[in-house]
Amino acid sequence: MRFLLLAALGLLSACSTPGTDTKGAPSASTTAAAHAPASVKPGSHDDWCGEHAVPESQCSRCNKDLIPAFKATGDWCAEHSVPESQCLKCNPGLKIVRPPAGS
Repeated sequence: MRFLLLAALGLLSACSTPGTDTKGAPSASTTAAAHAPASVKPGSHDDWCGEHAVPESQCSRCNKDLIPAFKATGDWCAEHSVPESQCLKCNPGLKIVRPPAGS
């Protein structure tokens, strides 16, 4: 019984995302730190969306203007509304790796 209670508490705490306010919205400090400045070189270490764990220059969740290009190349998961090349639900083994610092 104690295990079930601990498991339930663990699931409830997993639903709370660090860096969010009580309503689940990202806090200002987390949001600012999670996104790369527009001036970074695409494909570099600094080109990283910390919120979605993909390159910022390819983050269609932050930049909706990228969606038509992904769709035009056939790289779109309509079910999950993300590029297929970034869809962890359809491709659970997919590893999106941030380039090393200095790149």
